[in-house]
Amino acid sequence: MTTRRRLGIIVYAPALVSSDGRTLAVVHGMERALPGLRLEWKVSEDGRLIALPQRDAWLAEGTQDGGFPLVCNGDESYPVTVYGLQTPGSQAPGGQPLLDVHAKLPLDDAMIAAAPGVLESVAEGACALWGHATPSKVAVEIAGQTIDPVHKPGVPPRGLPALKFPEKIRSREIPHRLGWLNYWSAAAAQAIGFPDPSRDADLLSRARRTETGGWIVPLTETPLDLDTPAHLEALMRAYERFPEIGGRVK
Repeated sequence: MTTRRRLGIIVYAPALVSSDGRTLAVVHGMERALPGLRLEWKVSEDGRLIALPQRDAWLAEGTQDGGFPLVCNGDESYPVTVYGLQTPGSQAPGGQPLLDVHAKLPLDDAMIAAAPGVLESVAEGACALWGHATPSKVAVEIAGQTIDPVHKPGVPPRGLPALKFPEKIRSREIPHRLGWLNYWSAAAAQAIGFPDPSRDADLLSRARRTETGGWIVPLTETPLDLDTPAHLEALMRAYERFPEIGGRVK
């Protein structure tokens, strides 16, 4: 088994406030979604693993400046990590700061099967607006779609559409981009016009509702691989179907 392939999860939620319980909701949710997982370690500045016997209290104290510190499972051969950052209002849609929750997991058969539940647990624990789970290699290419004539000129890879910087998107409910497994809150789904039964039969055949009325929407049955023509076509079709994504509709 190799752990070189990684699955990245990122969700965007309203900014954290003091005494916010969402940090623990995210971590506890991941542990429920992956039986046997215990995120009870931190990493020191010099890279050493340090056990956290009072993990919940440590996290509660460390939740500040709009984010929360990294915790992990303490297994360097099979690493699972999660942490939170704040996007300042100047870099976010509508000028409102956001909480960005980042998780990284090995991309193997067991994690592929569990990934929809892990994404849902992270997103709903954070009360996220939207998010996605995507193989790290593909996520780098998709990030290359975000361009700007002044700040980041260039051409998106593989003929994919150009996406705007987040601060130029009119509403924080509108996803910045697509991924392999997409989480759309009820508000995000409404903002992009999903679902339309007459147009979304293929997506709906794989999608499922969440407890809060959001959606988990896989673009493909297996992890997105843009070297696979059918996967690239699925990504292209989804961007064509949802022109709001990435701020492409004024």
